[in-house]
Amino acid sequence: MGLIERLGPGPIAVDAAIFIYLIEEHAVYLPEVEPLFEQAAAGRRELVTSSLTLLELLVVPYRSGNRRLAAQYEAILTQGRGIKMIDISLEHLRIAAQLRASTKISTPDALQFAAALDQRCRVFLTNDRRVPDVEGLRVVTLAAA
Repeated sequence: MGLIERLGPGPIAVDAAIFIYLIEEHAVYLPEVEPLFEQAAAGRRELVTSSLTLLELLVVPYRSGNRRLAAQYEAILTQGRGIKMIDISLEHLRIAAQLRASTKISTPDALQFAAALDQRCRVFLTNDRRVPDVEGLRVVTLAAA
């Protein structure tokens, strides 16, 4: 079963690493994630991420002085068709705190989950196998080695 089938219908919450694999054309993971972004660009799928993703994506390009890569990341998150970046709100912070209190989830993941739940996502796509499912949100990791 391919990634698209494993994700199922509806909006998909996407972790920062997935954007890295696309933009930096990761040899192993690009073939798996590219069809998902193609669906989003064609208007057949909505990909959701929190504004925390932008912070996470910009650190390495800024550190290395790669303004071009930083601009690519910012463009896909702010202008990419089918990609919705959610600003973190006070309510998201409350939900994230509740998630942290009831699970062993990290603060960044809790914030991503809060934004995902707010947007009625049922799936969170990541490549971090340590991220647990939470009520209402199933975690899907990439299949590639």
